Parts: sequence; C-alpha cells; structure tokens
Amino acid sequence: MTTEVVEYERRGRVAVVTMNRPDYRNAQNSAMTYALDEAFYRAAADDEVAVVVLAGAGPHFSAGHDIGTPGRDADQSFQRKAGLWWDHVGKTGGESRFARESEVYLGMCRRWRELPKPTIAMVQGGCIAGGLMLAWVCDLIVASDDAFFADPVVRMGIPGVEYFAHPWVMPPRVAKEFLYTGDRMPASRAYELGWVNRIVPRADLETETHVLAERIARMPRFGLSLTKKAVNQAEDLQGMHAGMDSVFGLHHLAHAHNAESGGDSLAGQDAKTMKGN
Repeated sequence: MTTEVVEYERRGRVAVVTMNRPDYRNAQNSAMTYALDEAFYRAAADDEVAVVVLAGAGPHFSAGHDIGTPGRDADQSFQRKAGLWWDHVGKTGGESRFARESEVYLGMCRRWRELPKPTIAMVQGGCIAGGLMLAWVCDLIVASDDAFFADPVVRMGIPGVEYFAHPWVMPPRVAKEFLYTGDRMPASRAYELGWVNRIVPRADLETETHVLAERIARMPRFGLSLTKKAVNQAEDLQGMHAGMDSVFGLHHLAHAHNAESGGDSLAGQDAKTMKGN
C-alpha cells in the first residue's frame, strides 16, 4: 500500500525496504522507525533473502528526524523493542528524552547494524542528520551523483546525531569540519573519504544498486554474516560502541541545556532553519 510509511518488496534474493514519506523528504517519525524495524526483522527471518537494500521514496533519501511535520509522533507510546528502558510518555525533562532516544534512535540503529545479512543504503538527494544514521548502519552506500550529506544539528547546540559514527566514518578533522559548519558534503567528497562505496548517475542508481546486491547475494550466507560480524567487532574494538555511549550523554546534556536556558530542547530550530548550506 502506498500509504505505508515503509514499503517492503522482495526482488529475487534482495529485499528492498523503502521509506515512504516523500512529501516530507522521508523525515523519520516513530511510526517509520518501528516500521523499519519490522521490515528488517522480516528480511532477516526470510531464508530466501540474502541482501537488504534501504531506499527512500521521492527525490531525497531522508531529511532526518521528524521535528515538525503533521505526522510527528514524539508524544506517543510505542512498543519497546530495542531495550528494557521504560516508556518515555508521562515522564518529564531529560528522563523522557533519554528514554525515547535510547529506544527509537540509538537503540534501533545499533540493532539494525547487527542485522546478519549485508545491507546497502541506496542514497539520492539529501541525507541529512538522522538520515545519516540510517545510511551509516548499512554495510555499503551507493549514492547518486546528486546526493549530499550533512549534519547541521550543531545549530541546535547539539554535538551531532544520536548514532555518533562520525569519527569512524571519516577522519576526525573532517568530522569536526562537517559538524562545525553544518555544510553539505557532496557524494564525490564522501567517496574520496571512503564512506560511500560507489557513485552512479541518478538515472542508474536503482539498477546499479541491485546489480551489486545480486552479486553479493551469490556469496555463502553464513560467510557473509560472519564477515559482517568480524568488521563490526573490529570497529567496536576501536572504540565505536563506547564512544557512541559517551557522546549520547553529551547529546542529552545539550538537550537539557537548551530546555533549561531557552525552554525548547531544540533551541528554537525547525526544518527550515536546519537546512544545510
């Protein structure tokens, strides 16, 4: 159904999971987050699926977290799956924000990173802030030549999105510039830095991504899953997991500071003011 916030389709040995809020540049509300989780579980459980492709409907991959569309649902309860932390609804201040973001952002992304099948993000147009989290949990990124990336949340006084993979995705000095300026990084620069695997013309993005996915799908399933675990473990031994936990605390310190000093945990920012240069 086209009204679903996430669509699921199997094409041979490849499952295609598509974020489907194109009118809002696939901004992530909690309904989308849980629908993504359900789709990834479905792909993981299906023995006929060897590779998962994550896509975004419309001209942009994802504008990040939903901070103001009519479908924003930050005040609603959802079934907790990523951890045992209590529900955020009915709580106040940092207790509410920490509980919700531990679940729908950091917790979910960590689970998806561990999906025991190769995942490929198929990125076109904008991949902004929370959109980076979705692309970065994937094993590979294939980007169109018009794709761009940005994390402008320092404008909120916040040190990057919750899934803080920046210093592992790119060199630390580049990560600092990326965050300090909030500027857009074109796909060509991300490719030079090694965190985009391939750049293809926009018209060929879907075809080329599926060619790659089908090629990978021919490899032994268990071998792929063990190889993925090996690389993920190496990243964690380099401090990725512990580093994210540390920055998650700073992230919530920033939210609390904004709320205490200005009454708004987002420092008065909205989708319009958060657009990258």
